[in-house]
Amino acid sequence: MKKLPGASVLLVALAPLHAQWLNYPTKGAPRTKDGKPDMSAPTPRTKDGKPDITGIWLANGLKYLINIAADLKPDEVPFQPWAAALYKERRENLGRDDPNNLCLPSGTPEKDAVTSPFKILQFPGEMLILYESRTIYRQVFTDGRTMPKDFQPSWQGFSTGHWDGDDFVVETAGLNGKIWMDTNGHPLSEAARVTERYRRRDFGHMDIQITIDDPKAYTKPWTITENPHLLADTELMEYVCEENNKDALHIVGK
Repeated sequence: MKKLPGASVLLVALAPLHAQWLNYPTKGAPRTKDGKPDMSAPTPRTKDGKPDITGIWLANGLKYLINIAADLKPDEVPFQPWAAALYKERRENLGRDDPNNLCLPSGTPEKDAVTSPFKILQFPGEMLILYESRTIYRQVFTDGRTMPKDFQPSWQGFSTGHWDGDDFVVETAGLNGKIWMDTNGHPLSEAARVTERYRRRDFGHMDIQITIDDPKAYTKPWTITENPHLLADTELMEYVCEENNKDALHIVGK
């Protein structure tokens, strides 16, 4: 069995069950003959014809949480030299310094791959994304505002969104430069701009295409795609990582 970095082990250990409201039917969900949610039913749409991406979503396993570039060849990640050296050091230290080990927030875009559910709420002028992990939220403004000139850097950054056909496109900047994009340690600097394209393929499946444009850490933009699935008939739980974190003192690296 492949040994996971320390942060991966910690996250798996702390991942809560996601069935607080067990079998409470999701309103309006299409059903199969046996009463289960029909995950292959057509994509729901809002009154204005846009796809409705509302729902509770979950990453399909640990693949992209461990390595955001899992679908790329090693030479397809266009590291700047210093970023390549830092990534190598983090791998060799088995993720010892991952902010997750101290229950600090996992940031954008790592949040898309964390193996705890996230809930998208779709409103006029704004999308809200509620993450069960660490009880974190993101605001994605769709009211036409532009990015501010001066950011207060943060883990989730400042996000604006718009529709491009059936894709909901989220642009994020103002990140704090402390973020690991995965537990392997792909770095992300404060110069990064992250673009996420959310496409709901049908009722139960979504693709998130993520483009990393970080000229400080990478020589050119690069893109990956993740594919979370819908969790129906359930709700989010409170998740306080700090409450019972006993592992941090035992993660010594190499």
